[in-house]
Amino acid sequence: MAVGAGILASRLVGLLRERVLAHYLGNSEAAGAFKAALRIPNLLQNLFGEGVLSASFIPVYSRLRAEGREAEARQVAQVVFTALLFVVALTVACGILGAPVLIDVIAPGFQGEVRALTIELVEIIFPGVGLLVLSAWCLGVQNSHRHFFLSYFAPVLWNAAQIAALVAVGSRLALGASDGGARLTHAVAWGTVAGAALQLVVQLPTTLRLLQGFGLSRTLTPSVKQVFTSFLPAVGARGVVQVSAYVDQILASFIGPVAVAAISYAQQLYLLPISLFGMAISAAALPELSSVVGKSDEIAAQLRERLANERTRMSFFVLPSMVAFLSIGDAIVALLFQTGRFHADDTRLVWAILAGSSIGLVAATQARLFSSAFYALSDTKTPLRFAAVRVALGALFGWLIAQPLRAHFGWPPLVAAAGLTASAGVVAWIEYLLLSRALSARIGRVPSAWAVEARIGSASVVAGAAAFGVHRALPLGQPIVNGLSTVSVFGAVYFLVALALRLEQARHILARVLRRRAS
Repeated sequence: MAVGAGILASRLVGLLRERVLAHYLGNSEAAGAFKAALRIPNLLQNLFGEGVLSASFIPVYSRLRAEGREAEARQVAQVVFTALLFVVALTVACGILGAPVLIDVIAPGFQGEVRALTIELVEIIFPGVGLLVLSAWCLGVQNSHRHFFLSYFAPVLWNAAQIAALVAVGSRLALGASDGGARLTHAVAWGTVAGAALQLVVQLPTTLRLLQGFGLSRTLTPSVKQVFTSFLPAVGARGVVQVSAYVDQILASFIGPVAVAAISYAQQLYLLPISLFGMAISAAALPELSSVVGKSDEIAAQLRERLANERTRMSFFVLPSMVAFLSIGDAIVALLFQTGRFHADDTRLVWAILAGSSIGLVAATQARLFSSAFYALSDTKTPLRFAAVRVALGALFGWLIAQPLRAHFGWPPLVAAAGLTASAGVVAWIEYLLLSRALSARIGRVPSAWAVEARIGSASVVAGAAAFGVHRALPLGQPIVNGLSTVSVFGAVYFLVALALRLEQARHILARVLRRRAS
């Protein structure tokens, strides 16, 4: 709940940032340039934060604390911070100097003024990258101490700084001014750097208090060596997953800057359930999974039980999210983004892309949970292999759709971009099935609650049908009224049907609400 609350706050403010960005920039070339430039800090934050530190640092640190070896755990944290500080300095310097090369890699289809603007934005943003990586270290320490909220709430400040920059500059520009796009993107790029600094500063006091003393260290204990041994496979595993997103962007850049911007808007919605439920549940479970002790068969039994419970909990939230994106995705997109320069045609494009991504939503969230189980078992190589398979297949299918098939059939940008994300959804299922099979061979088959998930699916479909009817009955020219009504109907119907079908998760939520009202 703490992780989910922090992520929810961060994502809501992130959606507000996207709405402000859509209002001032729409699906313009300037918006595409900014989205492409922002990919790099997102890559490094995910790579070193959620990926590498979760896979290598948190399991070792949590296990040392569970065994009562607090001093050694603190030393591990100090050495990891020292190593990150060196990596950060080197990465920032290389990023600023090599910005033109980076743009040729992440957006090779950009030419002329769009390419020049993207290079400028990368040069501005890169110092903030280092601050985000260091804030990820704070997250690792706090999560290991079961302090979840602050580290996941801190990105609110990162988003808020960008909103402030957009409003401060955008409110002084005429909507659609010829030079407004470049000025706005420069302002929001500086906002990302300021926000990264705030995100780090707000976490440092709590992190240092939890460590009870801190300093730089280069002492290579066996535990430190274990972290670094797991580090490179974790970099590879998370790196190839991030490469998958970059492959989509590279291929989308050949469709056009508008497709790059549209995919980014769609990903803000697609990543919401992944972050709220996939990442939140996996992040909260990792220290617990890593702290399991006993004989091998006892550890396996405990892991199977915990994974089964967490997977069912995920399904209760993720399945209805997928159905909502497919059935009323256009109402959701219009509610959040359709204003200013973001028009109805943009809404349809983003919805098509979102629908394609939704195919792999369930697989993507549950794959994160199974990857956490491997990390808890000190196995970072297995997720790496399967992530590499996912990226290779995704790149192949995506290239076929964005290049030869698109040229042969003459597909418009909407169809090509939607096909690109749909292919990524299909390969997400392949990765999940490979992880599930390998984990079953390691700890035994994780029980599946098919009857429960069937009821969850039924409630989701009923809610989707009801919300779709309301959406089509209301005027489409009023996106706020239509969107709020449609989403409210979906949520209410899903929860009521879930209660009628006696789903335990719905009954727990109702009981908690009633207890709070009684108190």
